Amino acid sequence: MGATGRNGDGRGRLGARISGAAVALGCVLFLGGFVWGALVYRPYTVPTGSMSPTVNAGDKVLAQRVDGDEVRRGDVVVFTDPEWGDLPMVKRIVGVGGDKIVCCGEDGRLTVNGIPVDEPYLRSSGRASGRDFTAEVPKGRLFLLGDDRTVSLDSRVHLEDAAHGTVPRDSVEARIDAVAWPFGSMIGRPEAFAALPGGISSAGPLRLQLTAMGVGVVLIFGGAVYGPLAARAARPPRNAKPGVAAGAR
Repeated sequence: MGATGRNGDGRGRLGARISGAAVALGCVLFLGGFVWGALVYRPYTVPTGSMSPTVNAGDKVLAQRVDGDEVRRGDVVVFTDPEWGDLPMVKRIVGVGGDKIVCCGEDGRLTVNGIPVDEPYLRSSGRASGRDFTAEVPKGRLFLLGDDRTVSLDSRVHLEDAAHGTVPRDSVEARIDAVAWPFGSMIGRPEAFAALPGGISSAGPLRLQLTAMGVGVVLIFGGAVYGPLAARAARPPRNAKPGVAAGAR
């Protein structure tokens, strides 16, 4: 007749073990995702509105630390080039070494190596640039434009410089993958550049890191709640005598 009490204790101990395991695994996932993210990404505050509406002035973004050789057309990058100033800047890559950039085609679109590029991310739905230009990108360099081309001081402004508006690949410090504040949104890779040689870059690990952290939070709180509930369920009813099953005669 004492077996019921022992079974109740056993269920309580099992519930405590499951609860502890869930909380421990949740901590590992949450902390692991957080540390992984801290190693791969760095926070950055966008200084100007030249990349609006993709990112706006004052937005807090997460930028993946990458080597300049890893970036592709369409990437929004953080870079520093002495010819452009001493502060980090944010622009979108539209051309890489060997490309010929022309704007604008008969339909008002930017062309890369003669291929018109759809740019749904632009601030304005009209011509891709208010001024016509042609640029040839030297090997190992990048041609960058802002998404709000009515105000952006980008490669077009530097066309008369010695580098013809381009910056070296090794000037790139990071690639922006998401806006963390104020709205929290991912920044995708433009499909229009996928058909060009080299394609587009792969998505960063941010989604996986956020998923790990989210699952971790669920396990931590779920485990913390399950433990007391399991212990309570394992207790005998208050009107039951010690070691005697409820309802026994």
